[in-house]
Amino acid sequence: MCGRFTLTKTREEVAYEIGVLVEELPEDAYKRRYNIAPTDPHWIVRLRLEDREVMPAKWGLVNSWAKDAKGAARQINARAETLKTSGAFRDAFANRRCVVPADGFYEWIGTGNAKQPVWFHREDGGVFFFAGLYESWKAKPEEWQRTFTIITTEPNKVVAPVHNRMPVVLAEDEVDAWLNPREEDLDRLAKLLDPAPEGFLVPRTVSPKANSVKNDDASVLEPAEVMAKLL
Repeated sequence: MCGRFTLTKTREEVAYEIGVLVEELPEDAYKRRYNIAPTDPHWIVRLRLEDREVMPAKWGLVNSWAKDAKGAARQINARAETLKTSGAFRDAFANRRCVVPADGFYEWIGTGNAKQPVWFHREDGGVFFFAGLYESWKAKPEEWQRTFTIITTEPNKVVAPVHNRMPVVLAEDEVDAWLNPREEDLDRLAKLLDPAPEGFLVPRTVSPKANSVKNDDASVLEPAEVMAKLL
């Protein structure tokens, strides 16, 4: 699964990587994030009239027909293998695909007080994109709220020692293919949802501060040697 991730780059860096004008990431709404948690606000990208469009959304998909948002935390992830058959995700898979900008995600070794966070990221520190789906639902009679989920798949050999799932990370040349709203061949889209190449991400054990969603600053990414030998 993917239960926590990061986007630590500046507003200007993220806009450049997405391919949008920096003004599309409002200065008063964007901030660098070191510990994004379920139901937090974030950003998604979709394709609109051939151009990429960045939009705010909350993490944890709430279906348009839902009466409330109680199920959001249970739908932070969608399994790639069941998208076409899942009642919660199949319509969004066909019609509302997005990507989620990030520069790393966490998984954990151990349990309880001994939990050791491991941060998976690009060695060059660059931004990448999770494959995602989005929905809008009426939080109030006159208020629509946009939500999203991150698609997961089997782990590659880098992630497998830590967890049995990993988020789908799309290669740059796959992003627009995934976002294309005119693509109706779901089998073709499903072929994009493979584990990331083994050399794309590297692991780093980081501070136990990452265990708490209350900690959301650069200190959570301080290197830690605990259990590093397991990686």
